Amino acid sequence: MKNRLMSLEERLLLKKRPMIEAINDILTSAFDLEHTRHRKPQNAFVHIVASLVAYQFYPNKPQVDLAKIY
Repeated sequence: MKNRLMSLEERLLLKKRPMIEAINDILTSAFDLEHTRHRKPQNAFVHIVASLVAYQFYPNKPQVDLAKIY
């Protein structure tokens, strides 16, 4: 990857990357959000929505505070 100048916003969001990775890990491990071969695109969409709804009921959600960035 080429070196280039990063803006302040990109640098602050880059510090939040571990939190985003943790959220993705929770979605894939606890709520079975993985790529599977669905026969219809509607089934894939329903699977994604069901995982996100289940995540909403998860009691210990990690949070990214974007108010400090903007």
